[in-house]
Amino acid sequence: MKPRASLFALLVLLSISNIGRAAEEMFDFETLRYRAKLLAARPHAQRPSAVPESLRRLSYDEYRQITFNPAQTWWKRESLPYQLQFFHPGFVHQRSVQLNEVNGRVATPIRLAKEMFNYGSLKVGTNLPDSLGFAGFRVLGQLNLPADELVSFLGASYFRALCLKTVYGLSARGLAINTAEPGGEEFPVFEEFWIERPVAGAKHFVIYALMDSASVAGAYKFTITPGGDTVTQVRAALYFRKNPKVVGLAPLTSMFWHGENSGTNHGDFRPEVHDSDGLMIFTGAGEWIWRPLTNPNATRVAAFSDDNPRGFGLIQRDRKYESYQDLEAHYHRRPGAWIEPVGNWGRGSVRLVELHTADETSDNIVAFWSPESLPAVGEPLEVEYKLHWFSDQIRPPAGFVESTRIGSSKTHEPELRRFVIDFDGPYLRQQKPDPSIEAIVSVGEGATLAYKAIEKNPYTGTWRLGFGIKPDASGRPVELRCFLKKSPHVLSETWSYLWSP
Repeated sequence: MKPRASLFALLVLLSISNIGRAAEEMFDFETLRYRAKLLAARPHAQRPSAVPESLRRLSYDEYRQITFNPAQTWWKRESLPYQLQFFHPGFVHQRSVQLNEVNGRVATPIRLAKEMFNYGSLKVGTNLPDSLGFAGFRVLGQLNLPADELVSFLGASYFRALCLKTVYGLSARGLAINTAEPGGEEFPVFEEFWIERPVAGAKHFVIYALMDSASVAGAYKFTITPGGDTVTQVRAALYFRKNPKVVGLAPLTSMFWHGENSGTNHGDFRPEVHDSDGLMIFTGAGEWIWRPLTNPNATRVAAFSDDNPRGFGLIQRDRKYESYQDLEAHYHRRPGAWIEPVGNWGRGSVRLVELHTADETSDNIVAFWSPESLPAVGEPLEVEYKLHWFSDQIRPPAGFVESTRIGSSKTHEPELRRFVIDFDGPYLRQQKPDPSIEAIVSVGEGATLAYKAIEKNPYTGTWRLGFGIKPDASGRPVELRCFLKKSPHVLSETWSYLWSP
């Protein structure tokens, strides 16, 4: 009887082993979303940090001693078109993520090895388990040079990418929850990644991620095609444990310290310092909107209601080096990021959150799509979009705002606040001075329009709109809008601004 029992046990073990291998072989987005659904059905339990205290207490300068060993670049020996390098946990990166390579739908863990990193004078690289994981990773490939960094995932659900002739600037996130809401923001985390092994000659690469947080679990698929316009095709299935007050889809995070509309450079030697200078929206009704960014004294939230938006993004529109005068940060080379929805997104709003920042080291701008309603708890929220990282490829087909300047006169009607908006574009440049080109200006509650004037700039070929408003004594912020028109045609995007006394 004992031999028969042993044989039965062996058969069971073999059966379990085969099931495990079959599950690995079937890895794809559908299996990942099923895992996210099961995860969301359970109460959230934050995974304890596996990062040892010796790494977590490293200082900034100590952590900088840990560098990746280029000889250990993943897929380098095979000369594959895309290759991986990894970030070491420690310092502010208190949690690690698990990475897996997917080859023929078989997922294999990528293990931490001491040989992957150079530790300098630090002693923290010894006795680390190979299951520790990483802080994040970056993908290398052909862009300007054969082994350029293309995209990186590092921290919570943050990631950022590059296109031709740009340097890193703004970031994207997988999801934003309760941003700028009372009670604080919730930051969902990518807990684990699966990266498809590329084939020779591949023009794109694919990354999967599992998200988890107190409110939601989700499955993500990123298909990234680098180039002059680097496109990240994002597909997500989100399962909420509870419906938050504000859900932000396709969130973008950027920095704006000061610009031409700020009225001050805060004592800085550079005329402008920002990763993005405006929010651009293409509404479902076909209107293009430009909202210059600000660095407010207090948190400001603007919501642009829409139905099935065609696109929105945070843009670095000013590409002139002279505007920044920075030989180190190269702000004139920061990419813009444009969200192009795929499918029907329904009703909701593009939200812009502007926080105060005292310098250029903190991101203080967030933009995302907030759906008007969410599915019932347990039902998936499916979303798909293209995220374009670009330099100058996307802009309104008609005229666009080139610059926004604000000031007042100390000698002539000092009670007025004056705005000077320059409009550019191929059609506008071709037009000679024409009295039939008019400016439509609207002023919200809190002020009245004192004057407006539009003229062709003979030195630049652009069109300059100047107008003044007279604030009342209420002290309330004033919503302003304007665009150019030659009846019956609209010649420009709509400039939108919130002016605070």
